[in-house]
Amino acid sequence: MYKSKKPYFYGTGRRKSSVARVHVYEGGTGVITINGRDIDDYFGLEP
Repeated sequence: MYKSKKPYFYGTGRRKSSVARVHVYEGGTGVITINGRDIDDYFGLEP
């Protein structure tokens, strides 16, 4: 099993057969990526 050297918090969300996992690291940059893409590119929402 993978062990991270940095401490982090994690959460899991489930719906039907889908699973979403998140790892939040202390001292992070605040950048959100989904499947390797920026959040704005992933959702494509215009204000």
